[in-house]
Amino acid sequence: MRFQFIVIFCFICWLPVLSQDASSGRDNTPKYSNEFMNIGVSARSFGMGFTAISFTDDVTSGYWNPAGLNKLGSDHQLALMHSSYFGGLANYDYAAFATSVDDQSKIAFSIIRFSVDDIPDTRYLVDVNGAINYDNIQFFSSADYGFLVSYARKLPIWGGVDAGGNLKVIHRTVGSFSKAWGFGFDFGLQKQIKQWKLGVVGRDLLGTFNAWSHNAAEVEEIYALTGNDVPVNSIEITLPRIILGGSREFKISEKFGALASADLDMTLDGKRNTLVRTGLISIDPKVGAEFDYKKMAFLRFGVNQFQKIKDFDGSTSWTFQPNLGLGFSIKELTIDYALTDIGDLAPGLFSHVFSVKVDFNVEK
Repeated sequence: MRFQFIVIFCFICWLPVLSQDASSGRDNTPKYSNEFMNIGVSARSFGMGFTAISFTDDVTSGYWNPAGLNKLGSDHQLALMHSSYFGGLANYDYAAFATSVDDQSKIAFSIIRFSVDDIPDTRYLVDVNGAINYDNIQFFSSADYGFLVSYARKLPIWGGVDAGGNLKVIHRTVGSFSKAWGFGFDFGLQKQIKQWKLGVVGRDLLGTFNAWSHNAAEVEEIYALTGNDVPVNSIEITLPRIILGGSREFKISEKFGALASADLDMTLDGKRNTLVRTGLISIDPKVGAEFDYKKMAFLRFGVNQFQKIKDFDGSTSWTFQPNLGLGFSIKELTIDYALTDIGDLAPGLFSHVFSVKVDFNVEK
């Protein structure tokens, strides 16, 4: 059986499973599981309000929509990104590499790390004699890792469709106290209709399972003294989410152009604090725009994270997160910068995001 029919058949077969997971699993799963995998990558997408599903066409497609890898413009591509949150307390890093398998398919490898490092462990601050000894303080990290292997292929159906999938491996650690391993799968499609680019991604299809194991012996005594429950080994499930995207390019003049995009992030884990929310599904809209000069210099704007906030007087008001970005592309090197939450209009703190992308063209 040909590859394209296998992909479509599997996707159709998964739809009833997604519905079952969304209806029966919501009450037994945490609402915000593996949220570090939803932060995003690439300062370009950050500056455009975290939109990318329909127009992503480089190595970062391995995260946003693996189908976009089919539009890779070079033989090999490398991307790096760093950002800090909460005044530098938490660090978020990303690295990815993509290459061509043949004229019809691409493959990519991505690594994401979100961590809080140098957390003091004060369990032995007071020695057996009751004296405080600061030399007994040790330090540990709470780190989350995401490993993605992405594969994309062009399908000769519906006038030409790009399809791609991710195999995800999740590893989470809290010092020597707890650790978890998880596995999941993503699937995406992209299609261009005249001047419009359309995309859809199903993340965590069939659910992403995290198996937690705890070293209870290290914290059992402390937890007993403080009245906390000793953690036990458990399974954590990340329910599926569906993201729809659309974008269009505009030619302003011979030297200037523009790109407008919008995404709808739909979660299936019950009611969230989003613009549209029901007991079954919550929808978080995101919009962005990019203006370019000769495809060399870029100015970007975006808005996302619409939330209703309760004020001190009991009234409620809507907030949103505005974003601003800049980019420069010189031959094989692209450097992007984004400032999220400009003007401090959203509950989260603003963050500076830097990313670099390098193309490697191999002569045939």
